Amino acid sequence: EPNVLAGTLIAHTDAVWGLAYSGVKNHLLSCSADGTIRLWNPPEKIPCICTYNGEKEKCGPVVASPEQGHQDPRAGEPLLRRWAERGVQSNNHINKVVSHPTLPVTITAHEDRHIKFFDNKTGKMIHSMVAHLDAVTSLAVDPNGIYLMSGSHDCSIRLWNLDSKTCVQEITAHRKKLDESIYDVAFHPSKAYIASAGADALAKVFV
Repeated sequence: EPNVLAGTLIAHTDAVWGLAYSGVKNHLLSCSADGTIRLWNPPEKIPCICTYNGEKEKCGPVVASPEQGHQDPRAGEPLLRRWAERGVQSNNHINKVVSHPTLPVTITAHEDRHIKFFDNKTGKMIHSMVAHLDAVTSLAVDPNGIYLMSGSHDCSIRLWNLDSKTCVQEITAHRKKLDESIYDVAFHPSKAYIASAGADALAKVFV
């Protein structure tokens, strides 16, 4: 319904695969197949605050649509294109982005088996680790911000201690189908349950 749509955020150059909302400053994070993470403040005239990718980041508006004005729509495109090309070449697509519930930290899941941690204040990567044997497809942080859960096409769910960045539990959860396995993972907001959704058409709950 057109009357329900509050606005459209335009900047990514490829499919948007994940969104995360941060209630600290009412900001929105998006991750895309173009290899970038973008931080948004939707009410602003130019809503894209920062663009992050690996070791490089670009803060401030990097691409503005014509209706936004105040900037050449082509500004920043060469830099974005280089980032996108580098992401494709390194098989480093971002599959999921989540925000830590209490700390200014953003966590991303990557096609190249890595999980990466970014400082929201500076946009810089603060930690990177090989987390699975195949693409990391999904992430979830428990409501207390102590544990990170990741899912992968290697058929496993892994539970990580966020302080030490070490794996404390691994569960083989789903069978592969067409080289894909786990699509999503989640923590229950108040009970000791976790859940996963897989390419094998199953949703599972673990206690």
